[in-house]
Amino acid sequence: MASLSASSLSFFPLSSSSCSLTKPQLSFSIATTNRIKFTIPTKPRNHVGTHVIRSAVSIDKEILLSESPHTLLRESDGDGNSIRARFQQMIMKAQDIVCEAIEEVDGVGKFKEDAWTRSGGGGGISRVLQDGAVWEKAGVNISVVYGMMPPEAYRAAKPAATDLNPGPVPFFAAGISSVLHPRNPFAPTLHFNYRYFETDAPKDIPGAPRQWWFGGGTDLTPAYIFEEDVRHFHSIQKRACDKFDPTFYPRFKKWCDDYFYIKHRGETRGLGGIFFDDLNDYDQEMLLSFATECANSVVPAYIPIMEKRKDMPYTERHKAWQQLRRGRYVEFNLVYDRGTTFGLKTGGRIESILVSLPLTARWEYDHKPEEGSEEWKLLDACINPKEWI
Repeated sequence: MASLSASSLSFFPLSSSSCSLTKPQLSFSIATTNRIKFTIPTKPRNHVGTHVIRSAVSIDKEILLSESPHTLLRESDGDGNSIRARFQQMIMKAQDIVCEAIEEVDGVGKFKEDAWTRSGGGGGISRVLQDGAVWEKAGVNISVVYGMMPPEAYRAAKPAATDLNPGPVPFFAAGISSVLHPRNPFAPTLHFNYRYFETDAPKDIPGAPRQWWFGGGTDLTPAYIFEEDVRHFHSIQKRACDKFDPTFYPRFKKWCDDYFYIKHRGETRGLGGIFFDDLNDYDQEMLLSFATECANSVVPAYIPIMEKRKDMPYTERHKAWQQLRRGRYVEFNLVYDRGTTFGLKTGGRIESILVSLPLTARWEYDHKPEEGSEEWKLLDACINPKEWI
């Protein structure tokens, strides 16, 4: 399935990933109803002997709010005991905890907050700290989204759903997404994202089964390797996983290495962590507790590393290498990250989509670090992922 990105509000491709047809072109227009409508044409450019199912997605335009709401849920989801309500409570609390920890360590920077909603329900709270003393850019976003998903997008996400009748499928999604880019090249970038997704079965669309799943992960992207830092980070991820299932950490660690792989470079974006998606083969309450534990592990996994590295002296050479590695970060996010790329195609909130990108990055022609150097050691670990604990 296409990965849900809480920052980009992007969940599924508009056509099946298994389709062998020429990729349809996506067009959109802004209607007078303040909804943005996206349509896939019925015929691809080379349409001999082919057939494309017509589909459309409507996304409500966001409305900026003067202050953050207490809830982003519709009134019908207001029951505080529902999974939707408790997941929203979790991501709101996690956003507060992470932002407070970042501001305390930074000492200078403060988060700017934008809150927004949509007429059809849902919305988001984006918090960004920029040009701080420790972090050049730090974004921590939460979102709650209600929408209609075309049936072929549902089949792309759930290939077994072959009995789905024509018609859009209502969905609900909520998540928290964060990327933290520090100034010091010896201090690592951190990314984390935790999300919950549901599809509904309305009365007039038989054959649209209700589905739910969890996804997310936390991963570390340093420019220089301090093995004690990487071991600490991975040990916190393993501890969170082991509380629920001893198979989680090795399984999700490999999944993380595989997902954050830059194919055209033949290397991973960073030194991994955990990543999971489509997780619904366990008890729902257990998985909610697991996602909560993972989100609560972000600060103890990351802040002790930052406190050790944020004030280390560095040279222009160190900074230039950090900028080159940030270039890799940009390449992955814009080329391969499914949430980001789909968000750019479908008119999601652009400031939230691109908040993951660093303020600065660098590309040099045919750059190769000297073998045996500290830079080479980082690159080698990205080309050949290793077990850290």
